[in-house]
Amino acid sequence: MPKNFKPIEENKQMESNRLFSGIAELSPAYFSMVMATGIVSIAAHLYHYSLLASTLFYINGIAYLILCILFIIRFISYKKEFRSDVIDDRKNMGFLSFVAASCILGNQFFLIENNHQMGIFFLIIGFLSWITLSYSLFAILIQKRKKQTIKAISGTWLLLVVATQAVSILITQLEEFLPFSHEEVLFSSLMLFLCGCMFYIIIITLIIYRLIFFNLHAEELGPPYWINMGADAITVLAGSALIISAEKWPFLTELLPFLKGFTLLFWAIGTWWIPLILILGVWRHIIKKVPLRYNSQYWGMVFPLGMYTVCTLRLSEAIALPFLMGISSVFVFFAIGVWAVIFIGLIYTIVLNGIIKQ
Repeated sequence: MPKNFKPIEENKQMESNRLFSGIAELSPAYFSMVMATGIVSIAAHLYHYSLLASTLFYINGIAYLILCILFIIRFISYKKEFRSDVIDDRKNMGFLSFVAASCILGNQFFLIENNHQMGIFFLIIGFLSWITLSYSLFAILIQKRKKQTIKAISGTWLLLVVATQAVSILITQLEEFLPFSHEEVLFSSLMLFLCGCMFYIIIITLIIYRLIFFNLHAEELGPPYWINMGADAITVLAGSALIISAEKWPFLTELLPFLKGFTLLFWAIGTWWIPLILILGVWRHIIKKVPLRYNSQYWGMVFPLGMYTVCTLRLSEAIALPFLMGISSVFVFFAIGVWAVIFIGLIYTIVLNGIIKQ
């Protein structure tokens, strides 16, 4: 037997252990990578960066498939860890990233590939998973005997808003291809939009209360807090989509003053968040010296940048304010650049460690 046979076997065993350990510890919110890549792809498409948009579309499809396989393995082989995440108030809302990822991928198929059949397929997945996850998670939170304090609330909870508005947007996009009347489809989209707005108002109030009145360590103030702006931005996009579609349903036309004012209100709030989040980022990384290293949570920073780009562009079209496009045309480069940096960090981590962990 060769002398180096045993070390080789040991190395293979260690790599296998790292692989399965990574699957066991996979973050419920890892589909935020698909959300981020998808919205940056759509932003590139809207600005006619066709090659980049298509490349990101294919990367996103592969990432979505791989993550689905990993989560199926995790559900089957690591039931204890999976169940622990489901009942953990700090993590369980992360599962809603699957809903948003499915709907954003459906939007990519529709906008980039002109494939409404696949768009409808992902709408069905997104809508059914939204119903299943949102009601299940609320039921778990309500009936728990041992409740967490308000400190369990973070930006991750706003994935409830993101998921709800993602379904609303895809319904509006596919309205003419769905086997229902214009009124029924747009009414459904409108109801989801309004629910998403209410969810945002409630959750962001609790988040601000926690930030101001409870001690917060720099390590806790991570990238998920960017979703404070991202959930706001996707709400703007959902509202803008309804405004643009208002001519298809007289009732929506009657609601236009409300929709325009409410959507612009959310855009103003989202814009206000950006400098504050940057200031808190400086406090976290420069003053408190929290190191910058790859973590799946950073996809939660890319998504808001891409979503703000797209929502600002669509809002400028919906309410006829062309000067807003100037803001969007700058943010598209920030979104693409940050996506590239974090994607390189992901590849480096996979090569270095052999598996995605957090």
